Amino acid sequence: MPFDLGGSGFVIAIVLLILLILILFGYLIPVRLWIAALAAGVPMKIFDLVGMRLRRVPPTQIVLPKIKAVKAGLSVSTDILEAHYLAGGHVDQ
Repeated sequence: MPFDLGGSGFVIAIVLLILLILILFGYLIPVRLWIAALAAGVPMKIFDLVGMRLRRVPPTQIVLPKIKAVKAGLSVSTDILEAHYLAGGHVDQ
């Protein structure tokens, strides 16, 4: 049979599938950026970061300016920063 993977072939296929899922997870969720935001005291949802990736907004362009704003004592919404970016504005300025 052409699709008979056997015992070791099945294990290799499962390992490759898990590796593919981890790579996709690592791409969609910038974990280091999320940890940096939490360490800076900026409340950030992990699903907001995933949404930014899916909307093709670089999360670093939003999260780092938000960290700066919170450290400066400003209260700025992530949605407002993202809308400003999508409108062509310079979020960091």
